[in-house]
Amino acid sequence: MGQDSTERIVQGLRRWIDAAPAGARIPSSRALVAEYGASPVTVQRAVQQLARAGLVESRPGVGTFVRAPRPAAPADFDWQTAALGAAPAHLAGLSSTQRTASTEAIGLHTGYPAAELLPGRLVRQALVRAARTESALTRTPAAGLPELRAWFASELAAGTPAGVTPPSARDALVISGSQSGLSSIFRAVVGAGRPLLIESPTYWGALLAARQAGVAFVPVPSGPHGPDPDDVERAFAQTGARAFYAQPTFANPTGGRWLDTTRAAVLDSARRHGAFLIEDDWAHDLGIDADAHPLAGAVDDGHVIYVRSLTKSVSPSLRVAAVVARGPARERILADRAAEAMYVSGLLQAAALDVVTQPAWRTHLRGFREELRARRDLLVASLAAHAPTALVAHVPAGGLNLWVRLPEGTDVGQVARECEVRGLILAPGGEWFPAEPAGPYVRLNFAHADPARFAEASAILGAVLAR
Repeated sequence: MGQDSTERIVQGLRRWIDAAPAGARIPSSRALVAEYGASPVTVQRAVQQLARAGLVESRPGVGTFVRAPRPAAPADFDWQTAALGAAPAHLAGLSSTQRTASTEAIGLHTGYPAAELLPGRLVRQALVRAARTESALTRTPAAGLPELRAWFASELAAGTPAGVTPPSARDALVISGSQSGLSSIFRAVVGAGRPLLIESPTYWGALLAARQAGVAFVPVPSGPHGPDPDDVERAFAQTGARAFYAQPTFANPTGGRWLDTTRAAVLDSARRHGAFLIEDDWAHDLGIDADAHPLAGAVDDGHVIYVRSLTKSVSPSLRVAAVVARGPARERILADRAAEAMYVSGLLQAAALDVVTQPAWRTHLRGFREELRARRDLLVASLAAHAPTALVAHVPAGGLNLWVRLPEGTDVGQVARECEVRGLILAPGGEWFPAEPAGPYVRLNFAHADPARFAEASAILGAVLAR
């Protein structure tokens, strides 16, 4: 009732202000109380709302007046063109996956699952509990909360075979999202101007981080079952690269999953050439038909640097991830992270640890898996029925995305624009390639949009392709 009264006064005063000249004094609080039959508090709230909107201004001891419009003089930033020089390619703009779509559009472009698929209740309760602890007021160690580091290490150690020393809490570093970890790894382990082997296609954020670090890409073609080990061996031998960045499990964007033989052969190549395998386990909690079995859990010689994030499975607002590395590499990465951000918010770390150590966390992951399976299968079926020329050659066993090849010769940018006009937002595949795109691809996220609209989305894509 109070809110309705406030809004009624606001609307009435807006009409009065529209007709009044700038500088006119608005009726007094007493007059407004009498006119609207409202309490003085309600009148005060209405006037404060108008002041926040910039329509009135209060002068203590004098009254409240209609605010005169203040035309903004156009600012001249031309001088910055010379000061900044040409914009680097990696700063040309946001990724297509970072765009904010209207609520009416069908958004298959984003890189995150829908909020209703996340453990919202666990996250909210964890944040409340964390706010009551010392973590809300104190800084954390640069390497992260010891308990959270131990949890990440124990998760990885669960897959350690007999005879191999499992990772310990000391090997783990808590970072603010995997993106920051990749930036530090590329700077500290690879180095500016040095070659980096990288799957093609691969995660666009890794490409961005690598460009910012100044490393030189050496693309290695990769498909549903990973790269050809002979290609990896050849690339190491020809370039002298000291690292290979890869996503062996549920790769983004293809959903590819390395064969066991590929995993062993690539690791052997890295050892032969004294190099690192940077394993990005971004989809560890997103298995559908298979579970993640990180390479890093099976080796103890320091050749694998492991990255795992909780952003996709816990919450995008809890930017908490970890790097697990052994030996001097770990110290270099820690030094780079400390120089970049000093430490990760203890409040977020405490909340993340709370979520993943609750008994309900495992229950959530089981339900999450079933939801992902249902949405994946529904989008695959919808595309087959309504956009038959959009080829899904590989149905991923985990992750969030379908990698869809369009008919040869398709202008992917034009398709994306026409789909957007019709209310469908998708992600053109070009930004996932470190070199020239190998074909006309789009990436479709099956975990974000309303699955009840998958048929509509597929029909839009089908109609645009048919043109």
